[in-house]
Amino acid sequence: MSAVALSLGSNIGDKAARIREAVERLVKSGAVKDAAVSSMYRTAPWGDADQDWFVNACIAGETDIAPLELLAVCKGIEQDMGRAHVRRWGPRIIDIDILYVGDTALDTPELKLPHTEIFSRAFVLIPLAEIRPGLVIGGHDVSAAAAAIGSAGVTKM
Repeated sequence: MSAVALSLGSNIGDKAARIREAVERLVKSGAVKDAAVSSMYRTAPWGDADQDWFVNACIAGETDIAPLELLAVCKGIEQDMGRAHVRRWGPRIIDIDILYVGDTALDTPELKLPHTEIFSRAFVLIPLAEIRPGLVIGGHDVSAAAAAIGSAGVTKM
């Protein structure tokens, strides 16, 4: 078993319901065991600001599947929930990003671990620090990084 964390986001329809459904599907699939789920946060859009606000959350626990298999599970859930890839950082029914899988370092066209943008995104750091205070990824303390980046544009729901 490896420690795992994923970030979830939605900005179409009932955003909070979409996050809850994705979490339920991840747990039911067995991809994430012993799951801790963060609060939900209302967040400003990232990258492409010309769209509705998001709801974001994180889920952390353990997994016994390989990172690329976990990616396939996440993409399958996105597809089953109706995600359409229209434009980079565009509106989405659901987005599931793998943040880390244990100490795995991976750099493939499909998946980079740990996720390369963890430490630049308050909407990832804040919910992740909530459920995994003291977590260190690649030598960086998540809670300290969350405090340093601040909470501008991120509001707990």
